[in-house]
Amino acid sequence: MTSSTTPGLARFNTLQDSAARAVLHEVCASSTWGGKLLAQRPYATAEALFRASDAATAELTAEDLAEAMAGHPPIGRPKPGDPTSSREQRGMAGASDELKTEMLELNLAYQEKFGHVFLICATGATGEQMRDAMKARIGNTPEQERGHVRTELGKINRIRLALVVETVAAEGEGES
Repeated sequence: MTSSTTPGLARFNTLQDSAARAVLHEVCASSTWGGKLLAQRPYATAEALFRASDAATAELTAEDLAEAMAGHPPIGRPKPGDPTSSREQRGMAGASDELKTEMLELNLAYQEKFGHVFLICATGATGEQMRDAMKARIGNTPEQERGHVRTELGKINRIRLALVVETVAAEGEGES
């Protein structure tokens, strides 16, 4: 282990491929993305892992993006038992009934137009900010929207990877 490798990253680097693939799938549902990150292990630093994620995200095809988006619930409706999406969408937790209804209508209109969920890095965003972003993006062309989706997916993946490295570090404490 180099001095720049954290214990959590070192543990992630040494997970069996099947376990690492499962961890990566929880970050991003794209099997192509996960396969690219898995193939580049070991990572010397968390930043190297983030750069690999960014590069893999940039290379995703439309089909790969669709697979990745299938792992994300609509804004305001995290899947029961999904603590990650619930945490990320915390800004909708205290939203008014009026805002929740508006988001449902916008989600349905967005899905009708683009054929997939509205994807935004919701961490730290209020319900109003997510609504305003959806209103602004619903007028995009499919090509423009794919660019936004790719950018937002990259942000989400970085946040989730940082949590994975921290979680693996916490689980790995005390081990040699």
